[in-house]
Amino acid sequence: MSLPAVAESRPKLHAYLDIAVVVVVLAGTNLIAHFTTAWANIVTVPIAAVALLALMRKRGLGWYELGLSPRHWKRGTVYALGAVAIVLTAVAVGALLPVTRPFFLADRYATISGALIASMIVIPLQTVIPEELAFRGVLHGTLDRVLGVRGLFAAGSLMFGLWHIASSFGLTAGNKGLADIVGGGVLGQAVGIALAVAATAAAGVVFTWLRRRSGSLLAPIALHWSLNGAGALAAALVWHTALR
Repeated sequence: MSLPAVAESRPKLHAYLDIAVVVVVLAGTNLIAHFTTAWANIVTVPIAAVALLALMRKRGLGWYELGLSPRHWKRGTVYALGAVAIVLTAVAVGALLPVTRPFFLADRYATISGALIASMIVIPLQTVIPEELAFRGVLHGTLDRVLGVRGLFAAGSLMFGLWHIASSFGLTAGNKGLADIVGGGVLGQAVGIALAVAATAAAGVVFTWLRRRSGSLLAPIALHWSLNGAGALAAALVWHTALR
C-alpha cells in the first residue's frame, strides 16, 4: 500500500474507533442504569452523555457535526415547534378516542403531580436531553463521518431501538391497553419488548430525519420530549378520569 493510501485510511480507521467507543460506552451505560442501583438509573445516562460529548469534541467533532451549532438554532426551533404541535394534537386525540384511550392507562403516571414532575423535570433531564446528545449528537456525528445516509439512518435507529430493551421489561404489566393485546406472562413480555424496540427504532428514524433536516438537536429534543412528556401528562389525566 502506498504512503498516500495509508495516510488516507488513518482518518477512517480513527472514525470507526470513535464509533466503537461510543457504542461500548452506551451499552455499558444502559446495563449500569437498569441493572444496578436506583441512583445509577438517575445519573448514569446524563453523565455518560456529557462525557461522550466532551470526548468526541476532543477527538475533533465540530459543533455542527454534533447538532449544536448556533447557526442552526433558528431552523431547529421552527422544526421543533412544528413537531411539538403535531404530537400534542395526536396525543390529545389518542387520549380522547375510546379505541386508543386504554393505551394511556399506565399506572406509573397515576397522579397529576407525579406526571408533571416527570414531564417537566425527570423526562427532559434524565432521558430526553441526554439520549439526544448521545444518539442524535455524538453517535450521529461519528456515524456520519463513515456511513452514507442509509447506513446512518439504519445503524443509528437500530441502536436507539436496542437501547430500549432493558427499559421495556415489565412494559405490558404496567399498561392495560398493551396487556390486553399481547397478553401477560413471559410471551407477552417478549412481544412487548419487541414492539417497544420496533417503535423506538421507528422513532429514531424520525428523530434522525429532523436532526439532518434542521441541522440542530433542538428539533429531535422537542419531538422526543413531546412524545414522552405529553404522553405522561395524558396518561395521568386518563388515569385520573377513569377512577371517577
